[in-house]
Amino acid sequence: MNKQIELDQIKKTFDDLGYSISDHQTLQFHRYYELLVETNKVMNLTAITEFSEVLTKHFVDSCVLMKIKDLNQCQSLIDIGTGAGFPGIPLKILFPHLNVTLLDSLNKRIRFLEQVVNELGLEKVELLHGRAEDYAHQKKYREQYDLCVSRAVANLSTLSEYCIPYVKKNGYFIPYKSGKLDEELNQAEYAIKQLGCVTEKSEKMILPSTDIERMFVFIYKINFTEAKYPRKAGMPSKEPLEKK
Repeated sequence: MNKQIELDQIKKTFDDLGYSISDHQTLQFHRYYELLVETNKVMNLTAITEFSEVLTKHFVDSCVLMKIKDLNQCQSLIDIGTGAGFPGIPLKILFPHLNVTLLDSLNKRIRFLEQVVNELGLEKVELLHGRAEDYAHQKKYREQYDLCVSRAVANLSTLSEYCIPYVKKNGYFIPYKSGKLDEELNQAEYAIKQLGCVTEKSEKMILPSTDIERMFVFIYKINFTEAKYPRKAGMPSKEPLEKK
């Protein structure tokens, strides 16, 4: 597929999503795709490399949140376990005003994201290499964000303990989940409450032109998170917060 056809496809896909993007944003998405595929030859970033699949399953999947959450009202966003930059980088491309922090435990992914940020000319992006449990206890990051997102694969109890400490009071943690969520949500309710939040709602989105379901849980911060959370490295996944 030649570049112009791919650029047209990016533009049309976002038009179909109800969001018109500029030529500059279209080029940013395309360069991101090129960097992803080039780097993936030497580093395992994604199993999805075919252009139209990356467009749908990474770019659009990252951005469908904007259909149900007004990101123009957010100033700061942190993406925990960002991997190859999803959903943080696509959201930053669409909403350049956002102050975005991308956190990942693998340094080689952070180096890849440095290249993406530089080549796409993205400003107000901070890259953090390390564990979510550690940075959450630093004053600079704790309870500093309007919105925390994560597409990381972990059960909701564990993910909540990693993510909620970063969220400001009156902010949101919105995980990207898939599949049946009821049981997982029920199990996570105790953790969510312990960490100072309430579950407002969950919303299901179908990715355009597919039958792929994406579930979003709106977790709203009503109180400050106790200083003991998150617990030390490994504990949130080994022993998720549950009612005794």
